[in-house]
Amino acid sequence: MSLHSEIQEQPGCLERLLQKQRSTVEEIARRINASDIRFVFVAARGTSENAGRYANYLWGAMNGLPVALAAPSLFTYYNRPPNLQGGFVVGISQSGRSPDIVSVLAEGKRQGCLTLAITNSIQSPLANAADFVLDIGAGEENAVAATKTYTSELMAIAMVSASMTGDGNRWQELFELPVSIQHALNGHCDYDGIVQRFHSITKCVVLGRGFNYATAYEWALKLKELTYVEAQPYSSADFLHGPIATVDGAFPVLAVVPGGAVCESILDVLRKLRSERKTELVVISDVRDAMELAQTAIPMPDGIPEWLSPLVSIVPAQLFCYHLALAKGCDTESSRGIHKVTETR
Repeated sequence: MSLHSEIQEQPGCLERLLQKQRSTVEEIARRINASDIRFVFVAARGTSENAGRYANYLWGAMNGLPVALAAPSLFTYYNRPPNLQGGFVVGISQSGRSPDIVSVLAEGKRQGCLTLAITNSIQSPLANAADFVLDIGAGEENAVAATKTYTSELMAIAMVSASMTGDGNRWQELFELPVSIQHALNGHCDYDGIVQRFHSITKCVVLGRGFNYATAYEWALKLKELTYVEAQPYSSADFLHGPIATVDGAFPVLAVVPGGAVCESILDVLRKLRSERKTELVVISDVRDAMELAQTAIPMPDGIPEWLSPLVSIVPAQLFCYHLALAKGCDTESSRGIHKVTETR
């Protein structure tokens, strides 16, 4: 398997996850709804932490649950874990082998919290530490840069959300999603031609907001891992509070702008960049105004519900990074200084 083939596998991975894990997810949701859960505490690193950023928005917006991202060093080096009473403690890890993530779940269980492991390895320390295990079942992922495991983690998070609401329409939208991702993969976009414009870049900014704040972080991470570009992710709102000063006409800005509640606010920032800074814009969107504003427009399929758009918008971002890595002569399968499994404490 190669990175490109793993990107292509994503529709099948998500379809299997929906079919095989719905009953498990519904049982998890029943336990959550039957418990006095006041907040969610998510422990993750790297790509999985970006999935946690999605949970932050989704479980907050759709399920009314405040979500906090853990600081695992409080549990390991400082040995000062916070009070987690009333919390639902979730560990997200593809390998399930990071000791610091495991330590958060173990402490959550010690404090009497309901715990969940979302992982691609059900035979792992993280899975052993949890009350519930949600197997994303993406199969072996050989490329160092995570792709199919990332979208599978997002799907797992979305499934839990849909089950907590009990809304059948949300499940219908979930089951339609693999087809939309296949359309994103089959789209007639000349990535080889697009990336030639950017093969010499060394730094850029990546913008997103709302549900796609996670996408901005994941796109930036893939640029760093695969192309060694210094990519800085921001909420488009945070970007106006200082970082915009770093941008001039030679500084590319990449943005994820699907239709939805935050779309117009991101467009306002992009218009400002074009008119005042003459910025080079790369935009992934299904909105005509956003596409027309960009020098480089990458379409995503129409009609994706905003709450699920991160599962689709990341796919063209993955392809952009893959083709840019090839144009730069980088190894797409094994990034320098990075291992597939990183065991942090």
